[in-house]
Amino acid sequence: MNDFKQFIGKNMYFKLNGENSFTGRLVDAGNDIVVIYDGEDFVYISVYHVNHYRVVKNIETEIAEPNYMPPIQDDLSSISLRKIVTAAKGIFCEIYVVGKYPIQGYITSIMNDYFVFYSPVYKTIYISLRHLKWLVPYNISETPYGLNKEEFPVTQLNQPLSRTFEEQLKKFIGKLVVINFGDHENKIGKLSSIENGQIEIIKARMNKAYLNMNHVQTIYFP
Repeated sequence: MNDFKQFIGKNMYFKLNGENSFTGRLVDAGNDIVVIYDGEDFVYISVYHVNHYRVVKNIETEIAEPNYMPPIQDDLSSISLRKIVTAAKGIFCEIYVVGKYPIQGYITSIMNDYFVFYSPVYKTIYISLRHLKWLVPYNISETPYGLNKEEFPVTQLNQPLSRTFEEQLKKFIGKLVVINFGDHENKIGKLSSIENGQIEIIKARMNKAYLNMNHVQTIYFP
C-alpha cells in the first residue's frame, strides 16, 4: 500500500521519469495511481513512473479544490490504473507513453496487459499498459482537432484481440511496423520474429535489429 492518500487536498509536485513533471492539487489516489487537479484538467498519473514527489507550500496561485470529479470516476468506489483505463474507454482523452509529446484519441479495447488506442493522426495503436505514464480525460463536448464524427469516426477493430501484448504482436509478424513512435531507426521496419522475449526487425536495407520485448511501449502500422 502506498501512502498518497495522506496528501489528498494538498498541492503536490510529481516528477516522472524523464523530463515530465506535474503540479496540482491531489484529489484521489489508489495503489498504483494518483489524481491531481491542475486548475483546468484532472491528470491520472501512474505511480510506477513517479521518480519523486513533494508537497508544494509556496506557489503563486493556490489551486482550488474542484467542485466535481470526472465522469470516469462516477461508478468507481476505489481507483486503480486498470479501472481508470477501462472507465476511459470511448472518452476523448490525452495519454502519454513515449516520445516528446502526448497523443489524443480514444481507448477502444482493454486486454490483460495492453490496450488499443485510436488516434486521428496515428490511427490504431497498441499500447503496453505498464508503460502508460498519464491520462487526461477531456470534456465530453470536446473532439480531436475540432473534427466532427464524419471526419473522425472512432473505428472498432473487427479482428479478435489476443489476451496479452506479446501474443498480439506475434500477429503482426511479416508486417511493416513502427515501434515506440520510431524514436530510433531500429524501431521501424518489418517485424520478422518474436522469440524468447526478443523482437527481430528487418530494416529498410535488409540489416536486422533486435529489441527487448519489455521495452516495447507502442506499436502501429505506418
